[in-house]
Amino acid sequence: MATQHSLFNESPDHINALLESNTPIAPSALSNAVAVPNSKQDGYSAIYRNAYSPDKLLTIPHPSLDTLYRLFDHTSTINAQFDCYGTRYKIPSTGKFGPYTWQSYQTINQRRTNFGSGLFFVLQNNQFKSTIDDNLDLSYNPHQNQPQSSFIVSLFSSNRAEWGIADLACITYSLTNTALYDSLGPETSKYILNLTKSPIVIASKDKIENLVKLKSTYGEELNNLIVLVSMDPLDRENTNDLNLIEFAKSHQISLYDFNQIEKLGEINPLEHIPPTADSIYTISFTSGTTGANPKGVVLEHRQGVSAVTFCVANVKPIKRAVTYAFLPLAHIYERMNLQYAMFQGASIGFPQSPSALTLLDDVKVLRPHYLSLVPRVYTKLEAALKSQTINNYDKPVLQKIFSGIIAKKIEWQSAHDGAEGKHIVYDQFLQILRKKLGFDRVVSFNCGSAPISPETIKFLKATLNTGMSQGYGLTESFAGVCVAQKFEKDPGSCGAIAITCEMRLRELPTMNYLSTDEGGPRGELLLRGPQIFTEYYKNPEETAKALDKDGWFATGDVARVDANNGNRLYIIDRVKNFFKLAQGEYITPEKIENTYLSKFPVISQLYIHGDSLKTYLVGIVGLDPMTVNQYIWKRFRDKLSSQEEIIEFFKNPDHKLALIEDMNKAVDQEGLLLGFEKVHNIYVTFEPLKLEDNVITPTLKIKRPMASKFFKSIHDELYEEGSLIRKVDTKL
Repeated sequence: MATQHSLFNESPDHINALLESNTPIAPSALSNAVAVPNSKQDGYSAIYRNAYSPDKLLTIPHPSLDTLYRLFDHTSTINAQFDCYGTRYKIPSTGKFGPYTWQSYQTINQRRTNFGSGLFFVLQNNQFKSTIDDNLDLSYNPHQNQPQSSFIVSLFSSNRAEWGIADLACITYSLTNTALYDSLGPETSKYILNLTKSPIVIASKDKIENLVKLKSTYGEELNNLIVLVSMDPLDRENTNDLNLIEFAKSHQISLYDFNQIEKLGEINPLEHIPPTADSIYTISFTSGTTGANPKGVVLEHRQGVSAVTFCVANVKPIKRAVTYAFLPLAHIYERMNLQYAMFQGASIGFPQSPSALTLLDDVKVLRPHYLSLVPRVYTKLEAALKSQTINNYDKPVLQKIFSGIIAKKIEWQSAHDGAEGKHIVYDQFLQILRKKLGFDRVVSFNCGSAPISPETIKFLKATLNTGMSQGYGLTESFAGVCVAQKFEKDPGSCGAIAITCEMRLRELPTMNYLSTDEGGPRGELLLRGPQIFTEYYKNPEETAKALDKDGWFATGDVARVDANNGNRLYIIDRVKNFFKLAQGEYITPEKIENTYLSKFPVISQLYIHGDSLKTYLVGIVGLDPMTVNQYIWKRFRDKLSSQEEIIEFFKNPDHKLALIEDMNKAVDQEGLLLGFEKVHNIYVTFEPLKLEDNVITPTLKIKRPMASKFFKSIHDELYEEGSLIRKVDTKL
């Protein structure tokens, strides 16, 4: 068991005062990494740790706060009367969503106890209990001291207060949970429920019927599923709801709603079963990029607290902060955000829907201080802001003013690390724009899950007059293990390795990534420390592949360490994503895709394909609907009114060639891509990479084996058409 070292060692009575006065740690102290002396081995770089604590890894904010249970107990005591969870409800008369309605920390604290108690009651007194496996123990054991709970609870909904309460109830009673999500599909939901033998799913009402149908189809494999809990109310006088209850019962499932579970728990309260640091908090299933069954990442309370410690050290808290829980709680990134926000006593607003289309409507009402989003949302925001500012050609005076201000802001913020580029007049002007969007209180944007263009970061920081950080993390590390300064001089890094983790790079000679590379080592990123997971659930083979005997986790990501910039981390490629062309050149498609996407904003999706019998690359291009019309007007002097017209327009070889030339011109700067890494022919459409087609993961990584099969006919057509950029097309 790893030794835990806290940020501070004073008595628990002074915890809150200590944290308020000593965190966050100054960005300048955390922004660089150092090599551990004498740690370099053949085939590897040196081991790197954060320069703030080079001698040991820090894992908990205080000795008394070593589980997620204790973190919430601490915050619910200090912040009892303050707002915790906020929800918007529809106004019946208008059909629109109203203001946020808040529940206090004290209320959420009581509801977690009621709900957890109720879960045990409905399982222990279930009429279908005799149908479950003999080794599945549903009993309540207040003296349980095992790292694995006796049964696993499944959660299935978009983000909402009930999700958070159910999660807290599991923490309170040492129950392990897992999450299902729509993008995995019913087959994968069946796989997870069967593997975990989960007897209960807590879901939004719209999921209930399909869950019952899933059991009706796979009754033998899902015989342990005997309870469903609807997060939405069920009305027994409503015919549809009554039929749903009977439908569940006919398949040996008892169906309750959330309020019933809480009421049963309130009547039959149970003593808490506090977890230990070794207790398993969650099993987070990650879909991966191969198309195989997802792997269940086993995460203990120690990893969760380490992740919160990482946040505590890096994020400057705001008294009575408001935050927006938009990213899916089924993924570990938002779960880390939620645990940290609660620990800091923040007011957490949940979205009216999981769609990005309603995000700005919520934000205008909520006016959050922090926003954590993913690159695809930021690039859409960037395009929208550009149309109102530097590209607002319908209002040339505004366009000129914004262009001047934003250019100056970018210049000032690029002066040095930490430069905010403040200006008394410009800031007031930009505040009008911020207020219009609901961003008037935002102090920082955070980005994760995939790389984002440095140019996007620069533009958003300048235009919205606030900080923006790019981080890096994985499910296996309970989200973030490094994050860049929010006012980094040259955006693009993921910052230095966290105080909770250490790293090194493994050489990849086949891909020409070496520890001796000029400017700093390059290779596969390996992570080790208390924030790293311990195993894949019931999957010793994959565990052995991912974790070596010394505890190093092989991430599969290719990174470089910039020796000239504080040993900060840059993610540049994926280990398995390479192939050969006919002339023997090695191609790493993810690097190529990210380069095009960062330098040519007219496209928002790109999938690069090559063939070992061909000498050039082809691509599937997804146009950005926010910027393509302006591009077509500037490049071709054409105005097109629909996406269908635009797709037809780029079927013309001359138009398509011009687009390819512009794409390649954009990456010619600084020699970003070699000649054989550039595309020679493309298929042009809007959003070709869709979750429902099973070609990308929920975190938007391309499933290359699946994508290759899905787009095979298009690849064949592109190669038949041949290279558009060669004067003599050999059509190899």
